[in-house]
Amino acid sequence: MRTVVLPPVDPSYAGRSLAISEEEDDPAVREKYRPFLLDPEITASDWVSRLELSTALKMAEADIQTTGERLRVVVLYGSLRKRSYSKLLAFEASRILFRLGCDVRVFDPTGLPVKDDDQHQHPKVQELRDLSSWSDGHVWISPEQHGTLTAVFKNQIDWIPLSVGSVRPTQGRTSSVPMAYKQFTDADANDPVEGSSRMIPSGNRERIVDCMEEFVKYTIVMRPCFALFSDRYSERQERAAKELALRQKQDAEVANGVDVGKV
Repeated sequence: MRTVVLPPVDPSYAGRSLAISEEEDDPAVREKYRPFLLDPEITASDWVSRLELSTALKMAEADIQTTGERLRVVVLYGSLRKRSYSKLLAFEASRILFRLGCDVRVFDPTGLPVKDDDQHQHPKVQELRDLSSWSDGHVWISPEQHGTLTAVFKNQIDWIPLSVGSVRPTQGRTSSVPMAYKQFTDADANDPVEGSSRMIPSGNRERIVDCMEEFVKYTIVMRPCFALFSDRYSERQERAAKELALRQKQDAEVANGVDVGKV
């Protein structure tokens, strides 16, 4: 059996946060894409702030120092209800990622048109596609409805194209797909330490921490290799065929050194 040496817990990272401060954040981005942010006093004392995440924090800190960039994460949820469980879970996942130094942006699906072949220039469609292209990874959270994803969630996925010309917005990205849970405190709980609409202590809460911790570690490891895993045999063949066709077309348009297309 292979010997596994687990990294030791580093107590110096207890309570540490790599979150983007309000002073260094873009005000427009913070207002539009970070609805998960809580009152600073709650953020400093809630259950997310007390998580032991020293290895992931250490990796994220080193990655930021080395690359000068934070991991860019888009979070999607699958309901339009004002207080949906998928939205609440998306916010909790975002708080964990934010503490781990990620640039987290939550997409609001309100106003996104039903997928068709005519509304590609719709502002919400462009917003979603721009976020996908910008990101290093996605976190997708959807309720289960009739044994499958909700229409609201699938509609978002359908609008993210597999390819736009030579660009593939989803290729090379990492993803985490937790299931929505229903174990949250009341909306009017007003707990001075945790706030309201928070996940209650449970195995499910521990698993969402596991998912986000692994997501950050894996994305840090994989991000330098995105180009490597975007290099595929079939796509090399496709590019070669297009280049050959272009050369043949150019050769056909030249006679005795004269470009007949310009005559």
